[in-house]
Amino acid sequence: MSMAFDTLNVCWRELKRFIRQPARVIMSIIQPIIWLSLMGNMFQMVGKLPGFPTSSYLDYMAPGIVIMTTLFGGVFGGLSVVWDRRFGFLNKMLAAPISRSSIPVGKMLASTIQSGLQASIILSVALLMGVRCSTGIPGVIAIILIAMLLCLALSGLSLALGAMIKTHETLMVIMNFLTLPLVFTSSALFPLEFMPSWLAAIAKWNPLTHAINPIRTLMTTGWTWTIILPDVAAVAAFALAIISIATLLFRRSIT
Repeated sequence: MSMAFDTLNVCWRELKRFIRQPARVIMSIIQPIIWLSLMGNMFQMVGKLPGFPTSSYLDYMAPGIVIMTTLFGGVFGGLSVVWDRRFGFLNKMLAAPISRSSIPVGKMLASTIQSGLQASIILSVALLMGVRCSTGIPGVIAIILIAMLLCLALSGLSLALGAMIKTHETLMVIMNFLTLPLVFTSSALFPLEFMPSWLAAIAKWNPLTHAINPIRTLMTTGWTWTIILPDVAAVAAFALAIISIATLLFRRSIT
């Protein structure tokens, strides 16, 4: 119970800091909406190509934009560790009578909740733009939960790097280097069948692809469990492994 209480306190502190930065909140929502509006219309004729899985490119792209929002929200979660270390707040947290593991877990949980809120807004905008969801409201809830699960893993990855890297400039460079390659080596924008064989092989191992596939299935096909369950299980296993590594690296960095 003490671990859970400490984790919630750390999480609440991170959420309050996020809410008090309105420019950050607004831009984190506007950027994916711009992607959805511009690219969805720019490549709308792609949906007419023979063999394309959906008749509308916007329908195909919307799940990818949800995951891109999750990606950008998760990969910068480790910056809070670097800033807390720089301004001395991390030392105050370490001096407090709280569980050491609650610090990284609370920060990851806060990033996950933020991602869930952002994904909800992006999904709402996509539905207003005409994107359909075959599974209705239950499917929308499942989509948000899958996005949050992926964000938990990505924020853990960022936090693990933040525990080892001492400057936010270096961490930002590494995170910026990772984001676009992760997007373009996944099925976020184009089907694997439309990619070169070498790129499709990489995309099959990309955790973003394993999160996008069940989300796209829920939106365009329905409750096809043979597709949904294996990919969700893969994302869950990835998240569990990353959380364990991030917690271990964080505890080592403060000893």
